[in-house]
This record gives sequence, structure tokens and C-alpha cells, in this order.
Amino acid sequence: MKKAIVYGASGLVGSYILENLLNNTNYEQITIVVRKELDIKHPKLKTLIGDFQSLPNVVKDIAIDEVYIALGTTQKKTPDKKIYYQIDHDYPVLAAKLAKEKGAKSVFLVSAVGASPSSSVFYVKTKGEMEQDIISLNFDHTYIFRPSMILGNRKESRPMEKVFIGIFKLINPLFIGNLSKYKGIEASDIAKAMVNAVNNSNDKIKILHWKEMTALLK
Repeated sequence: MKKAIVYGASGLVGSYILENLLNNTNYEQITIVVRKELDIKHPKLKTLIGDFQSLPNVVKDIAIDEVYIALGTTQKKTPDKKIYYQIDHDYPVLAAKLAKEKGAKSVFLVSAVGASPSSSVFYVKTKGEMEQDIISLNFDHTYIFRPSMILGNRKESRPMEKVFIGIFKLINPLFIGNLSKYKGIEASDIAKAMVNAVNNSNDKIKILHWKEMTALLK
């Protein structure tokens, strides 16, 4: 029986990751690190309250086999680039580093399509640097999930995002062949693919786009 830790469990993708793991009989304990208690009760769930600054002390006494990271913000929600970088880069890298120190062999990470440390686009560059730095931690297995538009209903109101989601649902069939990686994908499907990837984690490093993620849903 395994133990996993989830970062971003209060978010759209992270909430589905948590749900999948709690319902998975291969796990005896699921730990989440959140800033405040979630309205979820489950015998396998262990909730730790913490943030970037307190994280090393918060997780110091736990054992982990796998770490799932679905952390991130938006430029509208976090216009300060320094804080944005801390949330989208520093926090995931620190979470992965601490998990490895606690015994984790595998990391499953939500990134973004086009992520590249050499990009001139701040958002894409940040994601690329995050990927690069987590890969450098040398886990036995590093699985990076790069969705394009993430479909689903968020708790907070994002009117413009809802508009783009509606557009993506209409144009999704147009993304074929090499363009399939730009297809929108349901948050629930990303989470399911991440948890199912555990059974296919023979690769040292694997990057998954829409095609690879949807293949894991079967």
C-alpha cells in the first residue's frame, strides 16, 4: 500500500486528483497540503495546513511514495511577477524536492502546453523552468502533463475563461495530427490520466500532451 502527497488539492485539477487517489485501493494514505481545511472527510485523508514559507516544517514527519503537483495561479489573480514566479515555479520545485527527501520515487506534475525555459513569454518560460528544475531532482519517474485549455467548472468566477472554454469546445475537432496537443481537455481527465500513469511509470522522464493523456483514460 502506497502513500501519496497532493499539492493544489483545492484547485480544479488537484481536487480531481485527490478524489481519484482516495478511491484508489492501492493507497493507504493521501496527504494534502493546503492553506485552510477542505470540506472533505475520509479515513485515508491527512490534511496539513501550510504554505511556501512553512512547508519544510509542515512535511518533516511524513513518508511519501509519490507526489502529485497541480499548483498554479493566473496573471490576473497574481499580477506581481515575483509572487507569480514563487507560486508557479518555486513552490512546485520545493514541494518536489521535499517529497524526494521523504522517499518519493515518482512525481506527477501539471504544467502547460509549450512550456519552455527558453521562451520569451513569461508564463511559458516559468512553466519550462519549473519542469527543468524538477527533472534535475532526478526522481526515478518524472511525468509531466502539458494540457492546453483546461475544461471544467472552477469555484471562483472567471468569465473570460468560460468564454474561451466555450470556444475550445467548438474548435477542438479542428486540432488533428500534430496539432492535437492544443485540444482542450477536461480537468477530471487530466487527473485520471495522472493517477493511471502510475501503472505505466516505466519511463524515467515522460511528457504527456492531449494524445498521451487521453490514451491513459482507457
